[in-house]
Amino acid sequence: MSTSPVCVDASFVIRLLESDSEESPPLRKWKEWHEEERPVVTPVLLFYEVANVLYRYVVLGYLDFERAWEALKVALELGISLQDGPELHLRAIELARELSLPTTYDAHYLALAERLGAESWTADKKLVRKVKRKFPFVRLLEV
Repeated sequence: MSTSPVCVDASFVIRLLESDSEESPPLRKWKEWHEEERPVVTPVLLFYEVANVLYRYVVLGYLDFERAWEALKVALELGISLQDGPELHLRAIELARELSLPTTYDAHYLALAERLGAESWTADKKLVRKVKRKFPFVRLLEV
């Protein structure tokens, strides 16, 4: 049993919020980490991304505004530790360039996991395929 931190990205948190069963993969992982007392961490940009995805769901008609607002409120109360710092941004821009990523958003999660020696969890299959060789600590949430 590990006590190292776990870094989650917005795609993981969105899947967690969408969980409709106690047996859903994101909810099982979430419970497992808490039982193991593993801290869950993320760059400060997480909630900007989660709020944006939920709002896009509203605009596209997948969710009504009240449900999106409630989901964001739940996300904000998950107790995820927000991390920041100049070195995180500097490393993220380096990683985005090294990995030919279109933005630095995903690179921030990678940089934080790298810095903390944490597993990095995502539901983004394309990202995992792209970075798995260089970053074996990246894990794909199977949904």
